Amino acid sequence: MTDRIIPLIIYIPGLLPKPEPEKHREALLSCLLTGLRRVDAEVAQAVEANESAFELVSWTYDFYREHRDISSDTEAIAAVIEQRGASPADVAEATSWRRRLARWIYTLGDMLPFLIPHIASERVEVHLRDLLRYLGDEDGIAAHARRMLKVPLQAAALAHRPVLLLAHSMGSVIAYDSLWELSHGARDRAQVDLLLTMGSPLGQRYMQRRLKGANKSGYGRYPDNIRQWINLAAVGDLTALDRGLANDFAEMLELGLLETFEDEAILNYYRLNGELNVHAEYGYLVNEKTAHTIVSWWRGLDTESLLSS
Repeated sequence: MTDRIIPLIIYIPGLLPKPEPEKHREALLSCLLTGLRRVDAEVAQAVEANESAFELVSWTYDFYREHRDISSDTEAIAAVIEQRGASPADVAEATSWRRRLARWIYTLGDMLPFLIPHIASERVEVHLRDLLRYLGDEDGIAAHARRMLKVPLQAAALAHRPVLLLAHSMGSVIAYDSLWELSHGARDRAQVDLLLTMGSPLGQRYMQRRLKGANKSGYGRYPDNIRQWINLAAVGDLTALDRGLANDFAEMLELGLLETFEDEAILNYYRLNGELNVHAEYGYLVNEKTAHTIVSWWRGLDTESLLSS
């Protein structure tokens, strides 16, 4: 190893208990590296060779006080790594009329929140309970989660490391709120070269009204420390009700707070116990569109020095 500056990929997951941090990081990185190897073996090797290139923000244990047993996912993770892309059956299920109907119903609930108690499944009710706990910052848990993300962001800024912030599901809300706080009033600022959101609920009106800065206007409404933003949303992902975020945050481009904003649809073919889960983090990370995004970012840096480490 040399003293070269190594880019940093920070990953922040969404809700629900996750495996113990070391096991979780290993599983996430295995999926990510699989996608990278299929797109650019040299970049994959550079990421794998540098232990500090990938950092996991393990905030969920403090939220739930429990870990998920990784053995529950081991077989499914191995299968999604082995699979090279979505099968016809995966596509048919992701685009089925049942999922389209569910999307329509949930979109209606987002527009008319008083309907949510009447249309929410038991699983959705659990997610809503957890979401409200974060939004209400019960026991300071939301502020704690944001602090956990700010630590590596600020450390990277001090070390002048370029950062790709990879945020899945509710993790994208924590990322957005953290970046807003670092933009407005924080003593130690931090810059994100690329914000890559996956399966994000940031397109939901209910969520947008509760984001940090939502009650402000103009420059004060948004973070000013994101250079590029790319949003990936899987077909059929009900958390990403609005798969296109660029129109929701278009004012950031108009104000010059962002250089670029892109939305891309993907096919998430992760299956757990035979059931297609188009929202699963492992399925997003192994996807070649995710890999292409990371490779393009990495290659856009000082690749001559970075790839030879």
